[in-house]
Amino acid sequence: MDQLKNEIKEVIISSLQLEDIKPENIVDSEPLFGDGLGLDSIDALELGVALKKKFGVKFSAESGENKKHFASVNALAEYITAQKA
Repeated sequence: MDQLKNEIKEVIISSLQLEDIKPENIVDSEPLFGDGLGLDSIDALELGVALKKKFGVKFSAESGENKKHFASVNALAEYITAQKA
């Protein structure tokens, strides 16, 4: 799971061009939006596309679950693991 979380952090940094942030600076349980990493809805769209390309998982625009899946690196890792199972 730690390897997956590292890959997610690398996708976040590369897809959103966060050059000043390193994977070790992103706390697994920290919120990705708002007070945490400070991402916004446009970042969520870009990140969703990047995660789909990297891991082959899909996020539905109509799903109310997306907010839960994008809550943190931990939440994304759980979602990706569940989708691949």
